[in-house]
Amino acid sequence: MSLNIVLHEPEIPQNTGNIARTCAATGAALHLIEPLGFSIDEKAVRRAGLDYWSKLSLFVYANLDDFFHQNSVGPYFFCTTKARKTYAETSYPSGAYLIFGKESKGIPEDILVKHPDDCIRIPMKPDIRSLNLSNAVAIVTYEALKQRGFRSMDLEGELHDQSWDDGQDESP
Repeated sequence: MSLNIVLHEPEIPQNTGNIARTCAATGAALHLIEPLGFSIDEKAVRRAGLDYWSKLSLFVYANLDDFFHQNSVGPYFFCTTKARKTYAETSYPSGAYLIFGKESKGIPEDILVKHPDDCIRIPMKPDIRSLNLSNAVAIVTYEALKQRGFRSMDLEGELHDQSWDDGQDESP
């Protein structure tokens, strides 16, 4: 995979479903670290990305140690409101892991202090606690993909000329 999205103990199934859809649309792999606040079989998760679920590269881990054991080569980027640098000041090589914490608490600080140079943040007003998790994932994911020229993605759409026929005859 060219990009990996990692959710550490996600709590809200709708967010995870939206993130799964973003991963499917971008070709990023989704890594879920247990415990999860829901079952990945729940309708709420699948509803947000139902028609894309089969296109998703999904990996589930028993805990953070299991994740790092199975993915021992980074680079890792820890997305947190506590970071000193922004997501836009960082270069994301192929195979990067973008790690996001649970909705209620983020990534535990004991993990962040071990990786201070690998922590990134999304700028926002000082009186706002954080963005919605699925929005934050989308912002950072698309920055990483933009830096690599959106390789293997459709870059152009196609407009179709439509005659607006309301079914009414305008003749007198």
